[in-house]
Amino acid sequence: METARPSVSGFDVDVVIVGAGLSGIGAACHLTTESPDRTFVLLEGRADLGGTWDLFRYPGIRSDSDMHTLGYDFKPWTASKAIADGPSILEYLRETVVEHDIAATIRYRHRVTAASWSSERSCWTVTAETPVGEVTITAAFVFMCAGYYSYTAGHTPEFPGRDAFAGTIVHPQAWPEDLDYASKRVVVIGSGATAITLVPAMATTAAHVTMLQRSPTWVASRSDRDGLANLLSAVLPAKLAYRITRFKNTLFQQLLYKRSRTKPDKMREALLERVAKELGPELADQLDSFTPTYDPWDQRLCLVTNGDLFTAMKDGRVDVVTDHIERFDATGIVLASGAHLDADIIVTATGLELVTLGEVAFDRDGEPIDFSSTWTYKGFAYSDVPNLASVFGYINASWTLRADLIASYVCRLLNHLEATGSTSATPRLRPGDLDMAPRPWIDEFTPTYMTRVMDRFPRQGDREPWLNPHDYRHDRRIFLKEPLADGVMTFR
Repeated sequence: METARPSVSGFDVDVVIVGAGLSGIGAACHLTTESPDRTFVLLEGRADLGGTWDLFRYPGIRSDSDMHTLGYDFKPWTASKAIADGPSILEYLRETVVEHDIAATIRYRHRVTAASWSSERSCWTVTAETPVGEVTITAAFVFMCAGYYSYTAGHTPEFPGRDAFAGTIVHPQAWPEDLDYASKRVVVIGSGATAITLVPAMATTAAHVTMLQRSPTWVASRSDRDGLANLLSAVLPAKLAYRITRFKNTLFQQLLYKRSRTKPDKMREALLERVAKELGPELADQLDSFTPTYDPWDQRLCLVTNGDLFTAMKDGRVDVVTDHIERFDATGIVLASGAHLDADIIVTATGLELVTLGEVAFDRDGEPIDFSSTWTYKGFAYSDVPNLASVFGYINASWTLRADLIASYVCRLLNHLEATGSTSATPRLRPGDLDMAPRPWIDEFTPTYMTRVMDRFPRQGDREPWLNPHDYRHDRRIFLKEPLADGVMTFR
């Protein structure tokens, strides 16, 4: 592989970044500014950049977090809408690639399938499938930024009678470009972030849309514009306005989450009060449809922008039904209650299939690595696995807040390796860590799409640095301020 300059390591490149979505593009930009002597290549399995924001094409696709925190710490979000649609986020990513001159480092249609570590050479050999055959790339370090779900297909439960349905069945992850739902009756199965976005968007042209949920989800309505951010951007330099807004919104996210954990009854009361106000007296009997049995932030809080879902309900274009599916039939869905939902189109917004490290087969000196038997190091690396980092954002805040922190830490780590003449960095359990009681990699978070696969992920322990707390303030300290040589990260 050709590189613009020789790698420090002597391999094809110093760093292989896997995935050209929000995390991977951010990682590449951090490398260019914080570890500029390192060569890297960004391998993307798809034909274009963007990851999530290129894959999902369903109506209304948007962020569920404000762009002042979902955006990068180094690139201000300057648009007036803080809650952005998918095409606007893609444009932001394309601008970032141009501004940091990283387009030439991206290899499209390079789907990484395997990565093999050689202890003798202190080297990863990364294998990727391409349209012209399999290629291998050697690198000192692998940075996994491929996200947390399978791009192959979304999660779809087995629905009895599915084949009997005479209409169209669609999963949002595989949305057909030519799907015509104008004047059609639509049933959307699910009540998560995708359904909350999709239902009001389809209702603008569909004859009627029903959101069918097994159980309610916590929702909060807010404007897609941040008034303070727009005011600041009008009177302050863009970077300063962005920094202030990002601080404000990050602080609010953390306070909201912590209050949900410490005073769930108060948070439950506040959220229901806001929903009741949105529903108004004409839909007061629908409050139960937005009253979950679990506490706020046991699962992620879903955002209703500009109250669009509630407006569509008031207009009679949307119904919310809480029931279980007995079976599909030719004309729709038969519910456990005996009711029938007529449908021309059924959308299965039933979630994602989570995967570990992009479904890549890792081995160390020929022995397959079972990540479920490892311990997480600071939530981004793995015990006894050298020169490997991965990005998994926050469950309780914007993904990119953590992606930025991890990328900065990786740059610090690479700089330390070069400065000390080391070739590998490996987290290893200390003697006193051997008796740690294992806990799930993500704890006290109960959505089914997470709980059904936690056994595939690394464990977290009961002490630093084997914790994965999803706490931005905590992570700023451990990633940006704590020393690299902490007695756990072992340099060779």
